[in-house]
Amino acid sequence: MDDSQRYPLLHAIDDPRDLRRLPVDRLRAVADELRGFIIDSVSRTGGHLSASLGTVELTVALHYVFDTPRDCLVWDVGHQSYGHKILTGRRRDMATLRRRGGLSGFLKRSESVYDTFGAGHSSTSISAALGMAIAAQQRGEQRKSIAVIGDGAMTAGMAFEALNHAGNTETDLLVVLNDNEMSISPNVGGMSSYLAKLLSSRLYSTVREGSKKVLSAMPPMKELARRAEEHFKGMVVPGTLFEELGFNYIGPIDGHDLDTLVVTLRNLQSLKGPQFLHVVTRKGKGYHPAEENPCAYHGVSAFDPAAGMRSSAGKGRPSYSQIFGEWLCDMAAADPALVAITPAMCEGSGMVEFAQRFPSRFFDVGIAEQHAVTLAGGLACGGLRPVVAIYSTFLQRAYDQLIHDVALQNLPVLFAIDRAGVVGPDGPTHAGAFDLSFLRCIPDMLIMAPADEDECYRMLTTGLRHDGPSAVRYPRGGGPGRAIDRSAGPLPIGRAELRRQGRGVCILAFGSTLEAALEAGATLDASVVNMRFVKPLDQDMVLRQAAAHALLVTVEENAVMGGAGSAVNECLAAHGVAVPVLNLGLPDVFGGQGSREELLAECGLDANGILAAIERCLDTDPCQIAQLGVNSQLI
Repeated sequence: MDDSQRYPLLHAIDDPRDLRRLPVDRLRAVADELRGFIIDSVSRTGGHLSASLGTVELTVALHYVFDTPRDCLVWDVGHQSYGHKILTGRRRDMATLRRRGGLSGFLKRSESVYDTFGAGHSSTSISAALGMAIAAQQRGEQRKSIAVIGDGAMTAGMAFEALNHAGNTETDLLVVLNDNEMSISPNVGGMSSYLAKLLSSRLYSTVREGSKKVLSAMPPMKELARRAEEHFKGMVVPGTLFEELGFNYIGPIDGHDLDTLVVTLRNLQSLKGPQFLHVVTRKGKGYHPAEENPCAYHGVSAFDPAAGMRSSAGKGRPSYSQIFGEWLCDMAAADPALVAITPAMCEGSGMVEFAQRFPSRFFDVGIAEQHAVTLAGGLACGGLRPVVAIYSTFLQRAYDQLIHDVALQNLPVLFAIDRAGVVGPDGPTHAGAFDLSFLRCIPDMLIMAPADEDECYRMLTTGLRHDGPSAVRYPRGGGPGRAIDRSAGPLPIGRAELRRQGRGVCILAFGSTLEAALEAGATLDASVVNMRFVKPLDQDMVLRQAAAHALLVTVEENAVMGGAGSAVNECLAAHGVAVPVLNLGLPDVFGGQGSREELLAECGLDANGILAAIERCLDTDPCQIAQLGVNSQLI
């Protein structure tokens, strides 16, 4: 049976206008087909499954009630948006999800007019939707702006900054809180659904606003009425906080009850001013393994839907994240002052075992990167040794705190920076392309880039024992397979390592690029140096190799501009050394998606790419150097 027979309703929906032509009693069948299609599709491609299954009914109801894309629907992050993609004309392309040249796993404005705001990072939806609502108001356009945000994303300060602002406006903004952890409302039933319909109804709104006008001439009575309404709603709904911020709070309602969703959204559609709808959903809804273990099915590789995912524990080489987790437990057992912090990345950063073994020393602060960094600063001031486990792309969100609250005070905080460089299927929103550039300019910052598993372990120890801020940045996935010597201790700071002696050309490799550099070096009979430290740079090594070779080549999995190669250029310029330098790194564009291997090859950072860039350089007339490519620079 082909998909058109299994999913006949979906195959008749090429955009939300087709959905809106259906009678409301057909929506349940649409939701069932949509859920089945998501499971089938993601089982083939991999992707974010649990969150998208949990928002199926909400997605159907939102596109059914609102005139998208005229009404701007802003999804937070994008983990929950697969149903949205399918209903907005991308059903046939779901087989390309997160693959090179295919559909993005997140929201992307260039992909569809229905993706009104690009989102790979959390907690941006309310700010963006408010901006769209203000723009509509100033342009005299009658349209709604709807932000759909998960309860996890509500842990970020940015979300509350936006709520605080929105409540002081008269814009037509609807915030839909997708509460899928039952963290705010443990019980949702008939009474709350009834109240949601009542409180969102035109009659209630008319009476409410009319009463305000009548009582405005009697301030004491108006205040009494306000308090009475607040007291009543406070007894039956948990929305007092949002009411105080200036929103009209509705809910909580069952996010899988299509009838209630449609009625409530239609009522809210006609209301003016900031509205807040609280819906409760279940991650993984409709697929039992995902319902039972939504965390495991948050981001998945391809799997058999009938059998579920198979555990990959103990298979293959350990990832850098796992090595960090092992190191963290080893150090915590030896040093009671060590504490670890993560902004909602416990599993991804390899911290599950640490959290279980040392719960009082583990702090998951939610999606609050700024708080995580400043908390680390406070812990360091209190005599502890904090380790912040954070993805490179998320550290960008806490740059001011990194400078002002940690580095400026020279506090001993270790940053374990995961997902540095290209990340694969998650694409440019999650690529760690800039950390070397934005870290290198911070005074007194120790920056290390391991080339293998053993170096990663030893560099983490080096950073932990360093009396100041330090960072170890490592890529997604595993290394070349080097065994870890746990007795080796820290590395000498600022010391590089000559790994291959050659002639003519010397490749200075930083971190994950070493193996490819060694392979290219063997073909060229070039010297290869494992630089290890980005800051402080081993200047003696750089100057020795510059004196002994006709060409230096720097290779890094970071943006060329301001990166490790720039540090080499600055060193040579400061010492008046005039030797040609070819800087290789990530190109000056936001990259695509695909496997890490595909992306590294595309950027010219695999062995063949490094070799080809050097050969072009050696064969190119100096006047044509500018044509070497966007990810190379010769000085």
